[in-house]
Amino acid sequence: MSTNQFGEQGWTPDRIKDLNGKTFLITGTTSGTGFEAARILLSKGAKVVMLNRNPLKAKHAIDTLTTDLGKHIDVSNIVMDLSVQASVKKATEEVIQTVSQIDALICNAAIAQVPKRVLTKEGWESQMGTNYFGHFTLQALLFPMLEKSKGRIVAVGSMGYDMGLKTIKFEDINWDKDYTPNDAYSQSKLAQIMSIYELQDRLKAAGKTDVKAYACHPGSSRTALISTSGSFMMRMIFGLMKLTPLTQPAENGAYPSLMCATEQDLDQTAFYGPTGRSNWVGPVGAHHLEPHAKDKAVSKKLWELSESETGVQWNL
Repeated sequence: MSTNQFGEQGWTPDRIKDLNGKTFLITGTTSGTGFEAARILLSKGAKVVMLNRNPLKAKHAIDTLTTDLGKHIDVSNIVMDLSVQASVKKATEEVIQTVSQIDALICNAAIAQVPKRVLTKEGWESQMGTNYFGHFTLQALLFPMLEKSKGRIVAVGSMGYDMGLKTIKFEDINWDKDYTPNDAYSQSKLAQIMSIYELQDRLKAAGKTDVKAYACHPGSSRTALISTSGSFMMRMIFGLMKLTPLTQPAENGAYPSLMCATEQDLDQTAFYGPTGRSNWVGPVGAHHLEPHAKDKAVSKKLWELSESETGVQWNL
């Protein structure tokens, strides 16, 4: 008997009801799982606001979606570079001015396996600055609108959370020493996941339980993530992996975030993704999360550091 609450096939978008009147914000939608998430939500009648750094790629994505689904779809793009705090703040101002509600904010965009250490304008290691600090600021600034909308925050993490140092390197968070692409990426994804569970605790303590926060991951999906920012060797390795059953289509990789954005009565404390081999592929549902991802002392320290580093305070 399957232990997946959604049965042997796991969660699929067939469970999504009509989404007319619902609005979803998604970071990183020009390709891969973000694009597929946008496509599926639009096909269900939702309004989708994309947040992408490249306006030309965003226009191409919108043109493709319009061709596939029809000119009636309600989709737009707001330019935002997650690696630049000023860009994130400007984008959130535009969201607040032009969007009336947010039913879910899907934090999907990421860079991965950057071969040599690169620093953002704020002086953060690029993967931490983009994947984590950028999304932290975005979530915090949009929280009042999410609270008003009784919306959700969905952090798209990675199984990479369990493939690095398995903690936050507070003494050298920007990797001035001993930088490796994988350890830096793993730290950024661990930080994303940890902050969601810390946020859950803080929302509960503040009595603000109308906003839900979920952590999930796409498994091993055939996307452009590694080819966009990874080294030649990583691109070769993942290129070969794409030819094996160890990977799945990008559409399947979008299922966990879509589930967290739309499914009723999900357990916020769970971690969602593929439940098959190594949690890389397979039916989507809740699965085991290693204890270090919920280390309370580390997550509390990370939250306090994040507010200090970004200068952004959550209105909790």
